[in-house]
Amino acid sequence: MASMKTKLTTLLGTKIPIVSAPMYYASTPEMAAAATGAGAFGFIAAGFTPSTTLIKEIQAVRSILNTPPESPVPMGVGLLGWILDMTEESDDPRIPAVLAERPQAIWFAFGVDLGKYVKMVREYDEKRDHKTIIFVIVNNIEEAKRAAEEWKVDVLVVQGNEAGGHGRGDAPFLQTLLPSVLTAIPDSPSRPVILAAGGISTGTQIASLLTKHGADGVVLGSRLLCTPECMYSSQTKEVILSSGVSCTMRSTVFDEVNRTAMWPEGINGRAIVNDIVQDQKEGLLLDERLKRHDQSKAKGESDRLVIWAGDAVAGIEDGESTQSIILGLYQDALSAAIDV
Repeated sequence: MASMKTKLTTLLGTKIPIVSAPMYYASTPEMAAAATGAGAFGFIAAGFTPSTTLIKEIQAVRSILNTPPESPVPMGVGLLGWILDMTEESDDPRIPAVLAERPQAIWFAFGVDLGKYVKMVREYDEKRDHKTIIFVIVNNIEEAKRAAEEWKVDVLVVQGNEAGGHGRGDAPFLQTLLPSVLTAIPDSPSRPVILAAGGISTGTQIASLLTKHGADGVVLGSRLLCTPECMYSSQTKEVILSSGVSCTMRSTVFDEVNRTAMWPEGINGRAIVNDIVQDQKEGLLLDERLKRHDQSKAKGESDRLVIWAGDAVAGIEDGESTQSIILGLYQDALSAAIDV
């Protein structure tokens, strides 16, 4: 396989500068393994998953990839800071259990103080030879500078507003945010690897981000939602396949009816626009919106499904596999880069 060498591929030892995002209730060990197996790098998502299950999922990736027991697993685990604020003080802390399985990377997102968890990983690794690569999502310049200069993380995931799922509601779109971060944190040997995330669905986009806009790699999330490896139901995937351009929006309304409105201040979610939004536009109070959502779900209807997804779903045309998508996008990116 031809390779496109970047700071990301050097750091991870991969051939393809693509990472599959940790998407709670969407990513699976099979998706992560397929991404890594294709020459990219895959993540699973922790969410509220108990440690015993997370350990099994990491071990499943190890098994699929035939990674020897003594070697780090070439995959990562995504952890949410606001959930860690609860779990790490419980009788089932997630971070030590995950680190003991030696995933190659950890991805932190959306917390009041992610720095304390970065420190926790560094302190754990001081006692052993394996050093965990730390990714952190950033939605603005201030977050990027803090993660790079104070926490000294290895990878900044620069997430634009068009990204699916959760992020800051006031985050700029990627075409504005990425150059702003690159300007605020000048290139140097100590600068973290910079990944572009949000709305990425074509090889041409990837080539442009890598060759013209300064990214060291890209993150795929929504583009993988209709793969066989994605956890989404067939009903949900059918809705995505029938959706078009401008079919998503960012709002708190989805978390309200999903009963997941406990994210940190300023964080909301991008999802497929449907009758959930219409109910709010009609001025219905939350109790009535919840009632309509629950009734629709009980009937097996698609009209009020909460489907976390970003602008990249416009590029989905079928149920192609994770590996096929990554390899296809990478070949397209190589071709586009040669033409630049």
